[in-house]
Amino acid sequence: MYFTDRGIEELEKRRGDETVTLGWLGEELRTFVDLHPEFEDAVERLATWLARGEDDDD
Repeated sequence: MYFTDRGIEELEKRRGDETVTLGWLGEELRTFVDLHPEFEDAVERLATWLARGEDDDD
């Protein structure tokens, strides 16, 4: 199990029944980077990966 699995499990447990938009997710990611700029690269990589989906294997 990766360390991040605990955070993902908490997210699913606390908010798994909610429906969100990609616009909401984008704003939350921007807010997170504003508060934690040291994670900008990781958030950028995650957002790019989510945007491309199965279209790109990079």
